[in-house]
Amino acid sequence: MTGKLFIVGTGPGNPAQMTPEAEDAIAVATEFFGYGPYLDRLHLRADQRRIASDNREELDRAHAALARAAAGADVCVVSGGDPGIFAMAAAVCEAIDKGPQEWREVDLTITPGVTAMLAVAARIGAPLGHDFCAMSLSDNLKPWDVITRRLRLAAEAGLVIALYNPISKARPWQLGEAFEVLRQVLPAQVPVIFGRAAGRPDERIAVMPLGEADAGRADMATCVIIGSPETRIIAREGKHDLVYTPRSFTGESH
Repeated sequence: MTGKLFIVGTGPGNPAQMTPEAEDAIAVATEFFGYGPYLDRLHLRADQRRIASDNREELDRAHAALARAAAGADVCVVSGGDPGIFAMAAAVCEAIDKGPQEWREVDLTITPGVTAMLAVAARIGAPLGHDFCAMSLSDNLKPWDVITRRLRLAAEAGLVIALYNPISKARPWQLGEAFEVLRQVLPAQVPVIFGRAAGRPDERIAVMPLGEADAGRADMATCVIIGSPETRIIAREGKHDLVYTPRSFTGESH
């Protein structure tokens, strides 16, 4: 008999933003595979074992978790945010797709979670209130020219764009180049939201126009949201500004 394999997301990092469904899965599992800082967010019992690995070892982690589940263990694969957005659910599905028959027989449950762009958007207003897309700026798994083409097309289509993995020590230049691509298409006053660690004690949220957007404000804990030409800012005396994208499309820029 095979075991169970749960794939959960811890949310953006605030314990209150982890779903009850994810908490139930964590209570059932006995072995936990994930990136060390994500596993650190869990309060595991003495009978629950953690197997930490580097954040760039997703496929190896998926293979190890599936092998244990196929052998009868109740396993949990842990992601940050939502496990289905640039995270471990896709890696596990890929491993099943290309793996042995017994991995297809594992009892698999994927629980949805609160992803970074939703946490950042909630902090600042409703920038995702109309059509939007999410993209990863990492070129580890796709060429940079594909990324820039998609950015340009998304901007031309009038979509709000949420950027994951915007910058790293190995890729310090890519967010700045992405801004340059977008400046060729979008008005300079389009709001750019830098949302770092939304909901955590070290949270930092900043808004600036695309024409002045400074890539140096971002790190790998930052989700960057670029508004559309219709995205608006509401100034409020004594409170932070609200950024929102109207639900109805007018074709006007503000």
